[in-house]
Amino acid sequence: MAATGNGPLAGVRVVELAGIGPGPFAAMLLADLGADVVRVDRPGGSGLAIDPAYDLTNRNKRSVLVDLKADDGPARVLDLVERADVLIEGYRPGVAERLGVGPQECLERNPRLVYGRMTGWGQEGPLAQRAGHDIAYIAVTGTLGLIGKPDEPPTVPANLVGDYAGGSLYLVVGVLAALQHARTEGGSGQVVDAAIVDGAAHLATMIHGMMAAGGWQDRRGANLLDGGCPFYGNYETADGQYMAVGALEQQFYNEFIELLGIKDEAPARKDFARWGELRAAVAARFKTRTREEWTAVFEGSDACVAPVLSLREAPSHPHLAARGTFVDHSGITQPAPAPRFSATPGSVYRGPAQPGADTAEVARDWDLPGLTEEDLPGLTKEDR
Repeated sequence: MAATGNGPLAGVRVVELAGIGPGPFAAMLLADLGADVVRVDRPGGSGLAIDPAYDLTNRNKRSVLVDLKADDGPARVLDLVERADVLIEGYRPGVAERLGVGPQECLERNPRLVYGRMTGWGQEGPLAQRAGHDIAYIAVTGTLGLIGKPDEPPTVPANLVGDYAGGSLYLVVGVLAALQHARTEGGSGQVVDAAIVDGAAHLATMIHGMMAAGGWQDRRGANLLDGGCPFYGNYETADGQYMAVGALEQQFYNEFIELLGIKDEAPARKDFARWGELRAAVAARFKTRTREEWTAVFEGSDACVAPVLSLREAPSHPHLAARGTFVDHSGITQPAPAPRFSATPGSVYRGPAQPGADTAEVARDWDLPGLTEEDLPGLTKEDR
């Protein structure tokens, strides 16, 4: 099977030091874009309680087993680094250095390497050495406090806002920017410090501006985009399902209240004092029909209304099915690579990498030195 995909990063080599959460997802994004991602797994696994065959964040990658605590472990990783363009690690600050694969060792071996570091708190600061997870990182940035109803605890947005939006996506942006710099004349490798606290704070840039201008209140459920607005939120239907409403602009709002059937009774859209009354009218009306019935009512309109689907329902939505937003590979329905490219499309071309399964293949393709037959199970003399 091909070692790399056909995406715009075809030919780029990435070493991923195995971890959990945003690091693997960032490496998956690079792999989806065509990079040859080699995941360095540790003997015994990463500690994540998931069958590797179903860990989709390891799709489009290959895996080798290296014990970094063994005498020859760091040297094996540095052999990979010498041939790589990018390295991604998600250890606590100082751990990679103690293992002998920190930025100094890696950049000495490969001065054009982009060394991507993924952490929650960052490489320095009072909390840098503290353990943490997504929810704590977004909590201190104010991002978590934005989400939910005003009379309830903040809503936990899975690990999407911190780990993946504030973490993985910023790491990938940083890595690609640094890779561009490294490949320009006079450029060099460098370290990319991607901290979830930085990314999660950065995501709220527009809202900080709105707050400074007096257009956003510093509390949940009181603003245009946080559920405080009666024409931007979710409403329960007769069958206990939900419809999502985002009719912000006047023309969309006009179509929304007409199709909903409350045009004659709805208070004025900008009569903030009567927003509670408007919300009650919208909620009562949605309760009169099922989600399927309301979906049919708003079909083909510009009312900005959509059914709230579950993860299992989403792949069957007509629009997503037509676009191929989800694909089936290795017996698993999963999101397709994004975004899309006209000349160099990405694809899911390999299932989740099994720990150590690709050691021989990677050794051959990357021309790794000093490896024996015992190190490379399945690699015959004819392959060498």
